[in-house]
Amino acid sequence: MTRDLTEGPITKTMLYFAFPMILGNLLQQLYNVADTLIVGRFLGSNALAAVGSSYTLMTFLTSILLGLCMGSGAVFSIRFGQRNFDELRDGIAHSFLMISALTLILNTAVFLLTDPLLGLLQVPEEIYGMMREYLRIIFLGISAVFLYNFFASLLRAAGNSVTPLIFLAVCALLNIGLDLLFVIRFHWGVAGAAAATVISQFVSGLGLALYTFLAFPEFRPSARQLRLKKRVFTEIAQSSVLTCLQQSVMNLGILMVQGLVNSFGTAVMAAFAAAVKIDSFAYMPVQDFGNAFSTFIAQNFGAKKTERIRSGIKSAVLCSIFFCFIISLCVFVFAKPLMLLFVRPEETKILEIGIRYLHIEGSFYFGIGCLFLLYGLYRAVGRPGMSVVLTVISLGTRVALAYLLSAVPAIGVVGIWWSVPIGWILADLAGFLYYRVCRNSLLDCLTPAESLPKV
Repeated sequence: MTRDLTEGPITKTMLYFAFPMILGNLLQQLYNVADTLIVGRFLGSNALAAVGSSYTLMTFLTSILLGLCMGSGAVFSIRFGQRNFDELRDGIAHSFLMISALTLILNTAVFLLTDPLLGLLQVPEEIYGMMREYLRIIFLGISAVFLYNFFASLLRAAGNSVTPLIFLAVCALLNIGLDLLFVIRFHWGVAGAAAATVISQFVSGLGLALYTFLAFPEFRPSARQLRLKKRVFTEIAQSSVLTCLQQSVMNLGILMVQGLVNSFGTAVMAAFAAAVKIDSFAYMPVQDFGNAFSTFIAQNFGAKKTERIRSGIKSAVLCSIFFCFIISLCVFVFAKPLMLLFVRPEETKILEIGIRYLHIEGSFYFGIGCLFLLYGLYRAVGRPGMSVVLTVISLGTRVALAYLLSAVPAIGVVGIWWSVPIGWILADLAGFLYYRVCRNSLLDCLTPAESLPKV
């Protein structure tokens, strides 16, 4: 089933399309949380710190693949809006081959560089072994992450956000079941948690790939379309690489902050690991709404419906701010009960640090909500380079302030927490100013050859 986002009531159409994406990523966070929760409860705070720090590194690595798939998805959405299925299949073939090759290179590199990466993250000696054991297994799932995100991006580009949700739901349930079996019943420790995640990822990735090619013959490239075409490759590569750069820069900044957090000791690491899980879970709905908004804009950009794009932007901003207000209120009020899902009540120092983090970050989710909309907008109208600029502003501010403020004895680790919303807000201001100045040229629905992509 595909959905045409160029017709129908704007707000209702966006929300209907976004809801399965939101639910899907909440499920994805759920099976990430399952590792953390089960490990924290049954293996202790050292294991929690090891798995939590591994999550930050894996988020950075998989963001490279996610960015490539999202960038290709923007091109797919424009072609779908144009109803140009021949060029859509060209794009699918070129994108799949390109990202497959990059996945193989990435997977090889991380296996060879595991120890240097752990050294870069300043991992304490007491958790070094556990973290290394966890990562060596979790790296095996990188190719599965590529498969799922590639075919999910393709289906969502065509307006189908339900099928990826179904496969992700199966993955989440399987991951939780295997976590309980491997960690609690078989006593495999952090290796069991990693194995549960990898097996689940392959079930969803391979399953979604097989389903897409069987159910949607119009997406199957012919032998002719597997031959390299410079124009198609250039379009795909520009959009994909810039979106990848935006995603990886964002997560590289987070990784650099993780190294700084690690320097404050195991208690701060454990608190940060749990709080970041809650944080990611909390703002995931507005992140996915931003991705749904991007598909909406791209389809209408391809269909040359400028006024529908303008109305969609206004509607999306209002929806995002409303979502963020509700989420901020919930996280601020329930910070302690949320932390207790991951941390034992007697670990008061970890609880205190985590609650402080959530009170600061949770008050400013409107900043990240608007930033996700800006990322989606610029990606959809062929300006992914602007998303990179906003990410550099946001993460550059975050990293610089984190190191500067945390070095002040009177501020300490709290300076790392405050650097995040400051970075969000500065990037929002830059993004809105650019939109206001360049609005007419941005939304000018150009010919297909001109519409992809500009820095």
